[in-house]
Amino acid sequence: MQKSKALSFAEALSRMAALCSVSEHCESEVRERLQRSGLPAAEIQRVVDRLYDEGFLDTARYCHAFSRDRLRFSHWGRVKIQQALRQKGLPEADVREALDALPEDIYRQVLDEALEQKARSLRDEDDYTRRGKLIRFAAGRGFTMGEILEAMGSEE
Repeated sequence: MQKSKALSFAEALSRMAALCSVSEHCESEVRERLQRSGLPAAEIQRVVDRLYDEGFLDTARYCHAFSRDRLRFSHWGRVKIQQALRQKGLPEADVREALDALPEDIYRQVLDEALEQKARSLRDEDDYTRRGKLIRFAAGRGFTMGEILEAMGSEE
């Protein structure tokens, strides 16, 4: 069995550019992939710098796309989205801007639908237990207590 050789700078740049042109990726994801391919740290930095220069990487654009996707597809609230973006080491200003840009009507609709769906599974519970379970559920999804109580107040 032949041992695979490490990628060259040009190959790494080409692969990462192709990856980033298909879907949004952040710097930490690109760095992780390049490290796994055996590229030296100096070459990884060169690839990342070129990707930024050529517009394949953009932290603000990534934060917006990630936030929108997690809201619409994973039904996450702002708290959980913010936590995930911070773990990726993205600039706080970009994270805040992306969270502020989430459409309020869609955000509220996602919360309402999640609570409604969960409530259907809790039909046999007494009101006190049901309310506590709904609050814990929504908080686990990353919604704030104020948002949850406001949504539950209009629901009851």
